[in-house]
Amino acid sequence: MHDLITRMKAGSRYALARLISAVENRSIDVLGLMAQLRGDIRHIPSVGITGPPGAGKSTFVDQLIAHYRSRELKVGVIAVDPSSPFSGGAILGDRVRMQSHALDPGVFIRSLGSRGHFGGLTLSTSEVIKLLDVAGYDIVLIETVGVGQSEFGIMNVADTVVVLLVPESGDTIQTLKAGLLEVADIFVVNKADRDGAHRIQVELRNMLQLRPDDDGWSVPVMKCIALRGEGIEAVTSKIAAHHAFLKASENVRGAQQRRRVFEAIVQDAMSASLRDVFSSPSGELRERLLQIETKGTDPYGEAVAMLRNPNAFLELIALNLQARTGC
Repeated sequence: MHDLITRMKAGSRYALARLISAVENRSIDVLGLMAQLRGDIRHIPSVGITGPPGAGKSTFVDQLIAHYRSRELKVGVIAVDPSSPFSGGAILGDRVRMQSHALDPGVFIRSLGSRGHFGGLTLSTSEVIKLLDVAGYDIVLIETVGVGQSEFGIMNVADTVVVLLVPESGDTIQTLKAGLLEVADIFVVNKADRDGAHRIQVELRNMLQLRPDDDGWSVPVMKCIALRGEGIEAVTSKIAAHHAFLKASENVRGAQQRRRVFEAIVQDAMSASLRDVFSSPSGELRERLLQIETKGTDPYGEAVAMLRNPNAFLELIALNLQARTGC
């Protein structure tokens, strides 16, 4: 791992890809890796792009990449896709829509499988952002699956959330149902050459007046035609303005993100240890499982009995956690 880190810092895309795969698959000590990288993290901007399917997210991201590359910024892209139920890997592969940048050494595009996690975002997404940061990239774009209410998950990892919509009727109602009104830092009505674009822009602005303005940021509602690159520069200006706003303010979201990352790390470690303990049971737990499997003992009754006196069970988990974390 140390060798891969050294090579990644020196610019090796292969080493970066290897480390991302290891983090995503949890095949290395992720806590140890993050501890090694802590002093090198620059906290580069991260932008989440979300919205309903068909809103043109991949085309929009493609145009954002072109904009930032024209300013000689190195761009990391994370495309979070639904997962294969068999391999756990990403199945949409949205990066195929960004092939114009595939050979650009200043762009690194990676598809990650959501693996069923709430929000369509893998637990490893925040670690991947840190890897891209240490690898020398200047900004990270995160394109999410676009599955309605679960898009709240993007708030846990991205500094700025751009919600992309289209002019078709019903999008405004869907926005309210999905809770995207609370998620967005910037609204963008894509495909603005279609009928209804101005109407939805006005309706969104009216609805935003009902949203509590707790942090002092006024959410803009913009229009663009991503397919033609129209309106992209205005959107990136707002993204830069929001990043500046966060740096100048107390950045409450950043504090909340750090807490959620802490919670996710602990929950992930506990879940992994639970799986290990049940896959190789010993002592009292093994006896209880034998009773359930061979003698038809009520699993609910056995679970209640064990949870009322969990010392032996918790000791197994503690030992497993020590082995996993090296503590």
